This record gives sequence, C-alpha cells and structure tokens, in this order.
Amino acid sequence: MDAVGTYDAVIVGSGPNGLAAAIELAQNGRRVAVLEGRSTIGGGTRSAEITLPGFVHDLGSAIHPLGYASPFFRSLPLEDHGLEWIHPPVPLAHPFDGGTAAVLGRSIAATAAALGPDAAAYRRLMEPISDDAGRIADFFVGRPSFLRHPLALASSGIWSLRDARTLVESLFEGEMARGLFAGNAAHSFLRLDRPPSAMFGLMLGTLGHAFGWPFPKGGSQALADALASYLAALGGEIYTDAVVRSVEDVPRTRAVLFDVTPRQLLDIAGEHFTEGYRNGLKRYRYGPGIFKMDFALDGPVPWEAEGCRQAGTVHLGGTFDEVAAGEGAVSRGEHPERPFILLAQQSLFDRTRAPEGKHTVWAYCHVPNGSTFDMTERIEAQIERFAPGFRDLILAKRAAGTADLERWNPNLVGGDINGGYMDLKQLFARPMPRVDPYSTPAGGLYICSSSTPPGGGVHGMCGYLAARVALRYLE
Repeated sequence: MDAVGTYDAVIVGSGPNGLAAAIELAQNGRRVAVLEGRSTIGGGTRSAEITLPGFVHDLGSAIHPLGYASPFFRSLPLEDHGLEWIHPPVPLAHPFDGGTAAVLGRSIAATAAALGPDAAAYRRLMEPISDDAGRIADFFVGRPSFLRHPLALASSGIWSLRDARTLVESLFEGEMARGLFAGNAAHSFLRLDRPPSAMFGLMLGTLGHAFGWPFPKGGSQALADALASYLAALGGEIYTDAVVRSVEDVPRTRAVLFDVTPRQLLDIAGEHFTEGYRNGLKRYRYGPGIFKMDFALDGPVPWEAEGCRQAGTVHLGGTFDEVAAGEGAVSRGEHPERPFILLAQQSLFDRTRAPEGKHTVWAYCHVPNGSTFDMTERIEAQIERFAPGFRDLILAKRAAGTADLERWNPNLVGGDINGGYMDLKQLFARPMPRVDPYSTPAGGLYICSSSTPPGGGVHGMCGYLAARVALRYLE
C-alpha cells in the first residue's frame, strides 16, 4: 500500500457509497483516502470486456434509476467529469406469451391507456405518488422511518407497506397491469405475498415515470470513474490493490468508514466492538442471491413484442402468478424452472458497448443465497420463450454464480446484491436497530455500505449519510 501521511478519514471500499462518503468529506475540507482491494475501482459499478473483444459488459449493476434520481449525485458536477446518461425511449417492458407486452413509459397516461380494463386504476394509483416523485428521491437524504417515508405520506401510500399480491388483487383485473407491477415488486427479492414488496413496485414505477431508468454511456464504470475524477479534483486520493484485513492495515487517520457488509466489518474490526454490537452484526441476515449472465450477440434480441425493442430493461416472467411462484420458490431454497429475469439491452441505445451490428445482453435471475446451481439453461430458455431465435444469435456468453460474484466483490455475500435482506425489519433498521446506524461503538469507525439506510441501490446515500455523521466527529 502506497498511501502515506495522516488523513482525516480513510474509506475502505470504492463502491458508489465509499466514493460518495469520500466526496462529501472532501467537499468539507477533509483530507481523505480511499482504499480499494481490487485493481479497478467501482465495486458494483464496474464494466469490462468479459466475453469477446469490443463487447463491454456491466459486471454488477447496469440500469440506474436511483443513481439518476439520487439527490446527492445530482448535486455533483459529474457530467463535467465524463458522465453521460442515456435514456432509452421506454424505461421498461414486460412481455407475455403471444407477443404482447406491458410497457412502462415516462407518461403515466400513455402507460395506463395500454393496460385495458386497469387504465383508470393504474392512474389512480400512480398519479398521486408520482406527484411526490421529488420527495421520494429526496427521501434518500434522510434516514428511513415509517412516519417520514414519502410513500407513506402519499395519498396512495396505504399500499406502500403492504404486499404486492394484496395490491394487485385489490386494484387490477387484467394480467397486463398485474404482471407489470409484479416485475417491479420482485426487485425486493421478497415473496410477493410479503410486505413491503408493494413498496418496491410503487417506487420503481414512480422512478420510471418521473426520472426514467437510464444508464451511463460506456458502462456503469463511467459512473465510478466520474465520481473518482471529481474526488481527485477535490484533493482526495484513491489506492487500488490495497487490501484491508484489519484496522491495522489502514494508514494513520482520525476516522475510518467501511463500505463493507457486517460480515466483512466483523472480520476487519470486530475486536474493537462491544459484545452486543458484535452479536448484532452476527445476526444480520443476507437475502437471496443472483445468477448472472452476459451475452455477446450477433444482432439485437428478436423480441416478439414490439414494445420490448424500445426498452432499456425487460422483465421476463409472464403473469403475476408466474413471477410470484418463482420468487416463492427461491424463498424456499428452490430453483424455479421458469425464473423471473431482469434483462438489460444497453447496446441498442449505446453504440459504445459492442462492435457495429453486434449487441450485448446483461441478465440475472434470483436464486437462494449461496446457490451452486447452474441456471444457464433456464435463463436462456426464458429469454427464448419471449424472443424465439435468441439462442441462434449467441456469439459468446459468461455465467456467474453466487460464489463467482462473491469472489469478484466480497460485499455480495452469497450472491446478495442488496447488502442484506430487505424485509420491513431490515429495511428500516440496518445493520441493527440503533439511533445512529452508521457509527459503531468504536470511536472513529463507521459503516457506510448498503447494509445501512436507505439500503441497496446505486444512489450513494448510505455513504453520504455516514460521512455526515463522521463530520460531526471530526469537528
């Protein structure tokens, strides 16, 4: 490790939260250093050519509605440091058998009009919440609570702390609206008959209407690189290949902020904590994992439904009941025959991702935490179901199971990409119930990862909020 000197704060981990924490500290005049154990910064926002030369794939997250809407990221001059957001014509499509698809567009009215008998119900549900879209984004500048959460304040917010099944069965008649909502709610990694799965459906739908579901031109790495460039402009330092196994590995500093999950925090600094805090970290629960695939294609995905050809993100799972059955199977430790798949096709709208005439596809499905089952065939079959001829276009592919993902990024414990289970208890009390979730009992040591409020997603707010707490200590 080449970091030398004395720092006001050292951040361990260069994911979006670690970089956000470093920037907030540097903007307030503190001398900061970021230590990254890998050779490339970014954590879950890295990109690389992993199939064939010229095909750029996102190794972690790909589509960033929260990153675009994040009030902290929006306050930074990231465009001056190379970040360019790409907005597909359609944020999201959800196909069904027979060549139809529900399409979530920027317009609530246009989205609703294509939902048949549920047009009026969809507008009644989404319009009041979307009127609060700014407050939903601004929610990330404060710690979540049942009383302050903007969804709980919206006129439709009675549904936000409920389960997705209750919502769709109460409000919608047709499969189009039900399926569209199911795909968004399934981002929770929860069973769809468990709260607060409806909250995720409402939030992601609202973000799509209000902000879109954009992604960075050139790959998610561009977001990490822009954050790092701005940090350097502020005088911050970043060191790669700087593995931290204990607090003693950190250069001399007044404060350390860890962009890690409770398991790594225990390994690195557990001896400095009280027994009660250690036990609380040990009880922290991780959620289901993912099985991820990247494809290099000889052409665009041959979707049956026209709406899918204009969408940056496509949810594959069919009807509400099919999606719910798949997520229920995962919760029981099983592997669904027809998994729910989140698929991104960035190269349709970003020609920097693949050679001329070629394309990339990024896709994953949910699996039990720590799964060793190969979902390749089931993922390909599910894509082929809605895009006949897909397999004929595959030039190369790369599969990553839960162990592969955790080796790539130790924060993905058992393949969990959310930094921990996101049920009601752990959504609002991460990593454990505490007035200040970012401080530890050891003075000067903080946790700033997605295992703190407001939780998973590329928004940087966990890091920003932890930095605000650390700044009080550094005064």
